[in-house]
Amino acid sequence: MHVSIITFPAPDLDATKRFFRELTGTDPYVDAPQYVGYKDGEMEIGLVPKGHQAGALPFWTVSDIEAAVKALEAAGGTVVQAIRNVGYGMLVASLKDPNGSIVGLRQFPKG
Repeated sequence: MHVSIITFPAPDLDATKRFFRELTGTDPYVDAPQYVGYKDGEMEIGLVPKGHQAGALPFWTVSDIEAAVKALEAAGGTVVQAIRNVGYGMLVASLKDPNGSIVGLRQFPKG
């Protein structure tokens, strides 16, 4: 597992894109109405216009999201967002740690 993406809520997508274009010094590699993504080395920065999060959310990439969710629940985590397919087979979920901080998990499509 490794942190591979941080998403930011972007209700004003155009203004947020201008800000992150300046911050990253590059144009987004994905620019769709539901998601805008920038690459910074191996880290991805995602803008989510319809996100419900209050701030930045780090995501760990895992190979088996179901096993990861079960293991984190057993370690004291609480599911905030159940596993869901966000398109093209990409699975995501989020959990609160024992202190209330939220972390995300993502699994790339298999196959």
